[in-house]
Amino acid sequence: MTRLFLIAGEPSGDRLGAALLEGLRTLEGPALEVDGIGGPAMAAEGLVSRFPMEELSVMGLAEVLPRLPGILRRVRETAAAVIEAEPDALITIDSPDFGLRVARRVRAARPELRTIHYVAPQVWAWRPGRARKMAEVIDHVLALLPFEPPYMEAAGMTCEFVGHPVVAMARASEAEKAALRAVLGFGDDPVIALLPGSRRGEVARHGPIFSETFARLRRVRPNLQAVIAATAPVVDLVRETIPDASVLDPRDMPDSEAQMWKRAAFATADVALAVSGTVSLELAAQGTPMVIAYQANPVSAAIARRLVRVDTATLVNLVTGRRAVPEFIFERCQPRMIAPALARILDDPEDAAEQLAAGEEAMRRLGRDDEPPGLRAARSVLAAIERPRLARRG
Repeated sequence: MTRLFLIAGEPSGDRLGAALLEGLRTLEGPALEVDGIGGPAMAAEGLVSRFPMEELSVMGLAEVLPRLPGILRRVRETAAAVIEAEPDALITIDSPDFGLRVARRVRAARPELRTIHYVAPQVWAWRPGRARKMAEVIDHVLALLPFEPPYMEAAGMTCEFVGHPVVAMARASEAEKAALRAVLGFGDDPVIALLPGSRRGEVARHGPIFSETFARLRRVRPNLQAVIAATAPVVDLVRETIPDASVLDPRDMPDSEAQMWKRAAFATADVALAVSGTVSLELAAQGTPMVIAYQANPVSAAIARRLVRVDTATLVNLVTGRRAVPEFIFERCQPRMIAPALARILDDPEDAAEQLAAGEEAMRRLGRDDEPPGLRAARSVLAAIERPRLARRG
C-alpha cells in the first residue's frame, strides 16, 4: 500500500495532480491510497478534497490580504492532517506560498516524512535563493523543463525532468478548426489569435495595446479576423478593451468544451500575439507562429531588469536555445513595433516556417515522444519514496 497526501491550490496544479494520480493508479492500482486538497480534475481521479481548492486560488495582494487569516488557518489544519495521516510522502503541486508553508510545518514535526514538490521554481530566471530555501523542506522536485534539474540539485534536492503537460495536449482536428470558422463566420479569411492574459491586471495593460496592434494590421489587411480564447474572469474586460475581436466565452460550457474551442482557436490562427508565459508553449503545441509581448508598470519593470537573469522571456526560445520567437517587452511593447513583426509572419512563409520548426523542437525537448508526463511523474514519485534521502546541508 502506498499512501500519499497531495496539495494543489489552483486549476493548473489540479490538472497536474490529476495526471499524476492517473499515472500512479496505472502503476500502483488498488494499492494506492490518496488524501489531500485538489479540484475537480483530481476529484475525477478519486481524491476527496479536505476543503474546496478554490479557497486557495487567490491572486494579487488586494485579494490575498482580506483572506490571509483563513489561508493561514488552512495551512495549520492541512499540516496537522498530513501529520495525522502519516503518508509515505507529501506532494505539493505548484502554489508554493501555500504548499511549502505546509511542508515546513510537517518537516518540523515529522522530519523523516518524504516531501516532493511538483513544478520547480524558476530560479534560472530570477531569485536563485528560492531553491536553497525550498531545500530546507523539500527532498525531491519534479521539473517541467529539461534544464531545471541542475539548479535544484545544486541546492541540495534530488530532481527529475518528467516532461511538460503541454505535450499531452490534444492537437485540434480539421473538423474543430472548420467548426470554429463556421461559428465565428470567418470563412477563409486570415486569422490572428490575441491572448492578452488571464488576469484582470494583464488584460487591462495589454488589451488596448493588442487592440491598436490589430487595428494597424487591419488597415492593410481588411479581411483579417481576430479571435480571443478568454478565461472566465476576464471575458467582459477583454470585450471592452479589444472590441473588434471575436471572443470565445467559456463561462457557460464544460471545461472539456472550453478546451476544445481554445485549441481550435490556437490552431486556426495564422499567427498569434500573446503575453509572455506558458501560452507560448500551448501555441507551439498547436503549430501556431507567434509574437510575444509584455508590459509592466515602470517600478515592476525596473525591478525585473535588476533581477532577471535570462535574455528572453519566451519559453519556446529558452527550451530550444534559439531566438526564433520575436518578443516586445516593457518599453518595446508598443503597437508600432509589434505590428510589423506580426506582418512579417503573415507575409513571409519562411519566417513562419522557422518558428514552426522551433516549436516542434521545443515539443520534442519537453517530452512529446516519451511517456505521458503524468506517468513519468508517477514513476519519479515512487522512486523518490524508495531512494535514500540526501544528507541535509548545514
